[in-house]
Amino acid sequence: MNNSIKFWDKIAESYSKQPIADEETYQKKLQVTREYFKPDMEVLEFGCGTGSTAIAHSPYVKHIRAIDFSSEMIEIARSKAEANKIENVTFEQSTIDELSVGDSTFDVVLGLNVLHLLKNKEEVIAKVYKMLKPNGVFVTSTVCLGDTMKWFKMVAPIGIFLGLIPMVVVFTTKELLDSLTDAGFTIDYHWEPSKSVNRGLFKLKGVFIVAKKS
Repeated sequence: MNNSIKFWDKIAESYSKQPIADEETYQKKLQVTREYFKPDMEVLEFGCGTGSTAIAHSPYVKHIRAIDFSSEMIEIARSKAEANKIENVTFEQSTIDELSVGDSTFDVVLGLNVLHLLKNKEEVIAKVYKMLKPNGVFVTSTVCLGDTMKWFKMVAPIGIFLGLIPMVVVFTTKELLDSLTDAGFTIDYHWEPSKSVNRGLFKLKGVFIVAKKS
């Protein structure tokens, strides 16, 4: 088990109890995402965490397949779904790299607060593009530390090695947008909330993007 999985397994219970840091921003992201939903849609969410967003979106689509590499996160997500009698969300322990699906399988793919936690962002974005049906959309909310905290690239490896933080990759918003368009996506919606979210000593801002498969 790598350090990132250990990290997320360890904090899963406390993570699930944390209040949403910015409720107004979260609700707007839900609202914008739902503008792309239809009742017959098949949706994938990778890096689903404890399942709150998948469960919130479940009334608006046919089925959501939600995956996360943390077994502890998935157990909590399944418990939430059972408690809320949610039957159209399937929670699985898996990574996006391990997931085997055919091309043009999903109408929407959600990758929320996860791209900056992956070593192979470009490969994942390319895989998402293939998974999507024509005109399908990739919805991502991503922390782009390269815009405000370039220095973090120097200290992150130490924190990762010690198990103090999970894998974190530093890139800018422009680099993220370039990665999406290089994979073939067109940017259909791009929003940068004005509020920052406090995480310990850091103030983080996420970039919310809806990218459409051409």
